[in-house]
Amino acid sequence: MNVLYQLLYYFQKRGFEVCRRIAERMGIRARVVRTSFIYLTFVTLGFGFALYLFLAFWLKIKDLVYTKRTSVFDL
Repeated sequence: MNVLYQLLYYFQKRGFEVCRRIAERMGIRARVVRTSFIYLTFVTLGFGFALYLFLAFWLKIKDLVYTKRTSVFDL
């Protein structure tokens, strides 16, 4: 379990260092950079899920409208 914590600490330290360096280059706080990465992640995942739901709804409507009927008595 100790190895897992060391690995986690290593990735956290390197990840925060990247955000800090980006913030220094842009002249803003590192906290703003971190929160913007978090919000961008939620927005992009949310957009993909919303697109999936829209396409599923569209295909369902298309299947209901364009059903192939074999004869007049299938109405």
